[in-house]
Amino acid sequence: MSKDFFGEEEIDDGAILEDDNIFTLNDEDGNEIKFEFLDLIELENENYVVLYPLEDNNEEVVILRVQETEGELDEYLSVDEKTLQAVYAIFKEKFKDVYDFQD
Repeated sequence: MSKDFFGEEEIDDGAILEDDNIFTLNDEDGNEIKFEFLDLIELENENYVVLYPLEDNNEEVVILRVQETEGELDEYLSVDEKTLQAVYAIFKEKFKDVYDFQD
């Protein structure tokens, strides 16, 4: 992840930070999707971002692994179901007093 996550304008290949915690990622078809950054979680020496899609009404978060690159830009990669559940469990515990989680 960038050394100054909130200070960088461009975070990754197509991820642009806007308004403190909102940034845009491009999907596999090149469509821009805006997300709210909710948290950065470390699990087994890997970093994961927890994002909330702003244009989608399905009430689900997106969890992606942060892959640092040698350049300034990071990559965001999908994760397997086991990792997804582990990161989400950490997120739920950390924010149990902030969000009303529906299981």
